[in-house]
Amino acid sequence: MPDGFRLHGALYEPAPGGQPSTFDLDAILCLHGTGSNFYGSSLWGGLIPQLLEWNVAVLAVNTRGHDGVSTAHGNLSRRFQGSAFEVVDECRLDVAGWVGWLARQRYARIGLMGHSLGALKALYSQALEPQSAVRGVFAISPPRLSHSYFRSSPRGPGFIEEYSQAEALVAEGRGQTLIETRFPLPYLVTAAGYVDKYGPAERYNLLSFIDRVSCPMLFTYGTVEVQQGIAFRGMPEELEARAAAGVQLDVALIAGADHIYSGAHSELASRLTRWARRQFGGGQPAAGSG
Repeated sequence: MPDGFRLHGALYEPAPGGQPSTFDLDAILCLHGTGSNFYGSSLWGGLIPQLLEWNVAVLAVNTRGHDGVSTAHGNLSRRFQGSAFEVVDECRLDVAGWVGWLARQRYARIGLMGHSLGALKALYSQALEPQSAVRGVFAISPPRLSHSYFRSSPRGPGFIEEYSQAEALVAEGRGQTLIETRFPLPYLVTAAGYVDKYGPAERYNLLSFIDRVSCPMLFTYGTVEVQQGIAFRGMPEELEARAAAGVQLDVALIAGADHIYSGAHSELASRLTRWARRQFGGGQPAAGSG
């Protein structure tokens, strides 16, 4: 990565001798969600074979937020990372590093695809530090990280309690203390990381920065996750309003799908394919692409 830290990924290429891609894309870069990784995601396991039918390369990678706790190695240094220790803003370094790696392999036109927090990272990095090689963003279930929305939600009292505890630890100079949080999901995180991620500055509220993303965006959500997940409720409507106001985005709802699209990978792949065909000049779809 640009700051010297080492990350890993896996490059999948179409079968030799296949037809050239009908899309104006050379590769898809896939970013995992909170606490996941490039090799253990059931979503990527279901999607990657279908993305390869576009006859493009697929690079599934780790960001420095991979797994719950991990060790990051850099230039003569080592530190704890993973979702427990990550600073979301550093995703800009990860995306820039992986896009640069793809460019060195002669993949010049890239689709940036992320799931959950990985989708938010894809959007955030393109808004704040856009990579010219990225032609579009496929944002699969990015969460709403909004302090004000969480406070006013039915689960607001629980959020305020957890946030206040984390904020107090930071004020005491104990920001690196690990806390077990229940809101908006149960996981282990430093107090400072919790305050940064869910603080009143709303640094990572995608609704505040997606208008700065200059390439086309597709957002997908499952109807079950929208009904059940506080970080996803109301997001399709909010995004449709942004589209009506001129932001270059589309929204697709997958009926019956939960956050990891259990049993809905084929339908999700079909929606991704139809949008890619429309946005990136696709001609006839590859066989089996839906």
